[in-house]
Order: sequence, then structure tokens, then C-alpha cells
Amino acid sequence: MQFKLDNYEYLHLLWLIPALSLLFAYGFSRKARALRIFATVNLFDRLMPTVSSSRQKVKAAVLIGSIAVLIFAATGPRWGRKIVELQRRGIDIMVCLDVSRSMLAEDIAPNRLKRSKFELGDMLGSLRGDRIGLVTFAGNASLSCPLTINYGAYRMALDEVDTRSAAKGGSLIGDAIRIAANSFNDNVKGHKAILLITDGEDQESFPIEAARDAYQEKKIRVFTVGVGDASQGARIPVTVDGKKQYLQFGGEQVWSKLDVTTLQQMAMEGGGDYYPMGTSDADFRFLYENHIRKKVEARELETSRKEMQHARFQWFVGLALFLLIVETLLSDRKPVPVVEEDTDA
Repeated sequence: MQFKLDNYEYLHLLWLIPALSLLFAYGFSRKARALRIFATVNLFDRLMPTVSSSRQKVKAAVLIGSIAVLIFAATGPRWGRKIVELQRRGIDIMVCLDVSRSMLAEDIAPNRLKRSKFELGDMLGSLRGDRIGLVTFAGNASLSCPLTINYGAYRMALDEVDTRSAAKGGSLIGDAIRIAANSFNDNVKGHKAILLITDGEDQESFPIEAARDAYQEKKIRVFTVGVGDASQGARIPVTVDGKKQYLQFGGEQVWSKLDVTTLQQMAMEGGGDYYPMGTSDADFRFLYENHIRKKVEARELETSRKEMQHARFQWFVGLALFLLIVETLLSDRKPVPVVEEDTDA
């Protein structure tokens, strides 16, 4: 029978037991000294016949014992094994993240790509056991992280993403949607979502048709996030010889604008929602809770059997409570002696 404690750190509280014992011993010693000054032993027994120092010591010992048992209960003792079936429900989410150079525009601080990565990492704290994967795309698309419940592995893949993650420049949104739709682990329809994060500048990859096919043929809902400014746009910074400059084409600076129309049409055809970044303090957590989770139904993803130990802390809590009740009921005084009256007088 293997014994285990969940919270070893609470063991240091056991130092309270000798400290309390010394405190009570000091109190009893002071009281005894004061009584010796007040009266001799014989006279004390006559003046206060019901006072019992031994009973007071027993009450103190019971109180200290209850505290010790309660501290041990806080450590979470476990022993005895049981088999538990764990049912996990959730959805599958495949993230498509734009890593083209236009995502370096700084109309969203610090830039479109860094803000998107931050929000995606923050969203992990809201996932309810869902599987999540990552597709990165620019001029081509590739699977950077397959569907996984290992959020640490997903975060590592996300942290490594930059504009060099794609071999070619440009933005082929439709290709990313098609790769994401084909990257789910099974052919079960429904319970799946694609989350597309991009500025919407596509290079004739038919993204609206890709979103429509994913939803109509596989019941994969497509949610789109628009990153950037749709009115004026922003320049694309580049570093040349260690100096910050802006991308040029044909001798003129390139300005990148958010294509809201394409993303809205993709969301509509894909059975999802369009969400402009920066409209909520919670951002992607808000998107997950109020859009994705409300439209995509969870399912039983897997059932696993896990061997666990029985928690036994409640036994010690009960014992500590019993000792406290005993301490309360115990009297620290002797029974009052009965004096018989002399009836012969």
C-alpha cells in the first residue's frame, strides 16, 4: 500500500505543536508558582477544592492533538488505489496564422503578428480540454503543430513562428483553409472549427470557396479575425543594414490595409463569425467563449482509465473535530465534594 501526501509544504506547520506545548507548559508553570505564593498545598486544596491541574493539562493535550491532526489532514494524505474513468469533452480547433510580411505592420501594437501570437497564447488559458493545432501560411501553407492536447507543445510551436516560417512571400488564405480542413484527425462531421487570423490580403487562392467547402462538406465552421486598419492601413517595416525602413515596390512605399469584406464573406460562408481584433479587452478569450464555443458543439473526445489513490484527509478532519468536541466537553474542575449534614444535632 503506497502512501502519498499531496501538500508536503504543510508539514512545516507541525512546528506549531512543540511551540504550543512549550507555551502551555510555561503557562502551567507560572500558574503553579503563583499558587505556591498564594497558599501552601494543604491550604490551597481547602480553599479551591474543585480546581484540577491534571484535568487542565489533559484538555491542553487534547487541543494540541486536534491541531496536529488537522495539520496532517491539510497535507492531503492518500493511500489505497482505485481505477477512475476520465471522460473528456471538447472541440477541435485548427488555427491558421498569417505570417506574411504585411503582418509586421504596426497599426496594432507592437505589430500585427506579435499581437496575434500573444492573443493566441492567452487564449490557451480558456480552453476546456479542446485539441488545438497550428497552420502557418504566407505564399505557401504548412502544418506547424498537429492537433494536440499538449498545450505546452503548441505554445512552443507558436513561439517559434515569425515571417520566416513560410518559404514564399504573399498570402494564400484559401490554401491555409484547405490544409487546416484536411489536418483534423478523423472524418466525424461537426465539433470542429478553423480560426483564421490574417489581414485578409489574399492572392487569388479562393478563400471564400475554401471556407464554404469546409463547412458544407465537413461541417467545419470557419471563424475569421481581422488584424489591422481597414481605412488607412499601415506601412510594412523592414530592416536594411541595421536600419529600420519601409517596404517599397516600384519606388513607392507599400501600405497594407485590412480586407474586411473577404473575411466577413468567409465567416458567413463558413458558418462562423467575423471578429475584428481589438474590439474587446479579452480579445481571443472573448472570441473563444462567446463565438466559437457557442457555435461549435463539444463531443466526447476520449475516455481514459487512470489509477488514482483514495484521498483520506476527511478521516483526519473528522478525528480533529471529534477531539475538539471532547476538549469542549471536558471539565477542568473536579466534582464538587458532597458534605453530609449532621442529623444527630
